[in-house]
Amino acid sequence: MSNREKVLRFYRASGDEILAARLLDLAETVEQTGKYKISGFLDPHGLDVAETVAAHVKGVELASDGGYVGAERKKVAFFAPAWGKAIDFRISAAEIIWQPEFSSVSHRDILGALLGLGLNREVFGDIVLSERQDRCQVLIDSGVLEFVLANLRQVGKCPVTVKETVPRDIPPRTDRVKEIRATVASLRLDSVAAAGFGVSRTKMTAEIEAEKVKLNWQNAKSSAQTVKQGDIISALGRGRVEVSQIIGQTKKGRTSIVLKRYI
Repeated sequence: MSNREKVLRFYRASGDEILAARLLDLAETVEQTGKYKISGFLDPHGLDVAETVAAHVKGVELASDGGYVGAERKKVAFFAPAWGKAIDFRISAAEIIWQPEFSSVSHRDILGALLGLGLNREVFGDIVLSERQDRCQVLIDSGVLEFVLANLRQVGKCPVTVKETVPRDIPPRTDRVKEIRATVASLRLDSVAAAGFGVSRTKMTAEIEAEKVKLNWQNAKSSAQTVKQGDIISALGRGRVEVSQIIGQTKKGRTSIVLKRYI
């Protein structure tokens, strides 16, 4: 069995075979040409897949860049060790500005407006909301920057103006976190997620079944999945929760946990 077949077989069960195949195509092109190839923006799970791919293709190394310090979504570059030149990740940035009275504009609203332009998620990196609550910066593939500048005029019902900015001028990522201490009946995904997002277990189960919930950046398989310390739970429209600490059993047989909710 070839290394390519091994990688695809490994990711087939998790539903990541298509992503792995795209990344393998890039890496194998580098193996043949001795140059470099750049991916679209990847989430942390996608970055893990890229690392696996690089480890299974001879003569290929890996670098990544998200455009600013602390970026979560990044592009990867597969490159030949002998390349020896700078790698252009083709990352630009746009600043989206709205009137202060629309301070409720959220990450979800902005992402929805960008995708509403008909573009793929892989051409957008992080969306960095400003503390001023009247603007954000978006990391963008350089190839679509002009299109976004020319066409993005509204986020939800909020009119916006968009201008180019410099990626490296974006302040380092600093997450705002709320610590949640809770006890749960078990470490099932639905139970822990319900505690983290402050909703009923029934509602969270419905969202998991509707494929609105991810565990460690992959679609949740079932409500009964067991979570462990360090896991990241994300829910569409709700944000992310990290399982920060599993303390242990209470006298009543429940499990005491500490969660970090990113707000």
